[in-house]
Amino acid sequence: MGTASNIAACLINLSNEKRDPVSNLKLQKLLYYSQAWHLAIFKQPIFTEEIEAWVHGPVVPEVFRTYRANKWARISSVEGIIIPESLRSHLEEVWGVYGSLSAYDLERLTHSEDPWKNARAGIAPDVSSHVVITKDSMRDYYTSRLNG
Repeated sequence: MGTASNIAACLINLSNEKRDPVSNLKLQKLLYYSQAWHLAIFKQPIFTEEIEAWVHGPVVPEVFRTYRANKWARISSVEGIIIPESLRSHLEEVWGVYGSLSAYDLERLTHSEDPWKNARAGIAPDVSSHVVITKDSMRDYYTSRLNG
């Protein structure tokens, strides 16, 4: 298990290798899907930090703050980060499914899925929130998608 910052750096470097650098908004959604699918497939988190149900979708606050200055711009590669082969395989799979989608498409997709919707239940769409999307809700939802 790594930290969300290290997983984010791996995703950033992977996106640059694919010649499709990510913005902070897209990075947040890729982090979410990396965590969610790791929970569903391997039954353990890929990182320990919590993911919150923000207005524009799932966000790891610590990582968001790191790249806040980038705003909507693409994030350059992070030096000194090596992706372990076991992790690379998982992140490649996530990229294969979600990497071609825009940040906006990923936002809309997360908004249509139960973990984000349930965390935001009763909160107006335009109201900020720091409600956590639980690891259990991600694991259960994405496990059901594997088996369904």
